[in-house]
Parts: sequence; C-alpha cells; structure tokens
Amino acid sequence: MGIRSLLVCAVVASGTVFCAGQADVRVEPSHLQGPRQLQEQTQAAVIRDYLQAWKTADSALDKNDAGLLDRDFIGTARDKLAQGIQQQAMLGIHTRYQDTSHDIQVVFYSPEGLSIELTDNVQYDVQVLDHDKVQTTQQVRARYIVVLTPAEVRWRVRVFQGQVE
Repeated sequence: MGIRSLLVCAVVASGTVFCAGQADVRVEPSHLQGPRQLQEQTQAAVIRDYLQAWKTADSALDKNDAGLLDRDFIGTARDKLAQGIQQQAMLGIHTRYQDTSHDIQVVFYSPEGLSIELTDNVQYDVQVLDHDKVQTTQQVRARYIVVLTPAEVRWRVRVFQGQVE
C-alpha cells in the first residue's frame, strides 16, 4: 500500500489511543540460499539502520520535510515518501507514525553485498493531524518488503513496499 492509500485509510478510520515508546523487535533467523553468508555484525547493522529509517520517516511525515529522508532513504523509497509528504502538505495535514512491533527476517543478501532484502510484519499507530489537532488515529498491521543498500557508513532503504493486512 502506498503512502497515499495509507493517508486515505488514516483519514477515514477512527481508532485507539496513540502511544509512544520503543517498538518490540523480533528478528527471525535468516534462511539465505546462495554463496554469500550473512555475518552477525552485518545483520545487526542492517536491522539498526532499518529501524532508524522508521524514526526518520516518522519525523519527516510529522514535519512535512522530505529533506529529512536523505540520510536513510534513496531511490524509489525516498521518492514515494517525498511524494506522500508533498501531498499531505498540500492538504494541510501531517501524520505521526509510531511503530509498536516488528517481526523481521532477512531473506536475500546479494552475492556482491550490494543489497539486502528483508520482510517485516509490522504493527504501528498512525495519527492524522490538521494544525496539530488529531483528526484520527488508527492501528495498522502491514507486511513490508524492504531492500537496503550500503552507503558510506550505513545501510539505506531503497525499496519500501507495504501491504496492509
């Protein structure tokens, strides 16, 4: 589901109380096929950077500032999120996301080490605000397919596709 669809769902739905705090994260053992082994240190860095990307996306969507995405997102993931930010800014709204749980599994590590794909069954709360007045809150469960690419000193999200369950 794209950010536009998510915004529409969030505007229409009513939900539970918005909560803050640290998300519960569960990392499933990876079952990679192929010649490249995933080192424990690499997996830890990928998970750390991916979870940081969620915080970055939340901040960018809350502040309607696509420039904040540059640190953690590239390519189509960045473009789609930036487009969502532009659309919500034109509507005069902003959104807050609070991820509450992640169930992550690394499913592919390219032979040359230039990309890692993971799946994430995530649960999060989303609030739609109009001039800092909460219009709606919704709890969402979704399955994301994510591709990360190494850059300078961190992994950056290149593909970020979610399907609401």
